[in-house]
Amino acid sequence: MKKNTGARRAASALMIACLMVPQALMAQSAIDESPNEWAMVGDLLVARPVGLVMTAGGAAVWLVSLPFTLLAGHAGEAAETLVLGPGESTFMRCLGCRNTGYTNKDVESIRAAREADSASE
Repeated sequence: MKKNTGARRAASALMIACLMVPQALMAQSAIDESPNEWAMVGDLLVARPVGLVMTAGGAAVWLVSLPFTLLAGHAGEAAETLVLGPGESTFMRCLGCRNTGYTNKDVESIRAAREADSASE
């Protein structure tokens, strides 16, 4: 009898997890271009220091694995995965944003600054 209830619990947990996965995937694909103050504070105090540690740790691991990856011819791929990926997510996104790169606000301000510079010349 006890084995049967354990199997039911496991099946229920699996079903709940399967129902939650698509919602989590949709939430990750959403672009948040105007994060709130809590997202900014959490990013500044938690995500950026963790990203910095991951970048430094990835550089150390890449350096240790460099002789092997050079022999295999995949040093660039290893550097991309271990150093550049964490570095980009740490330093190349706005405070509180989830996606790396420029937001629409950044692109507009860069265009306006370029137009102002070209007009003043």
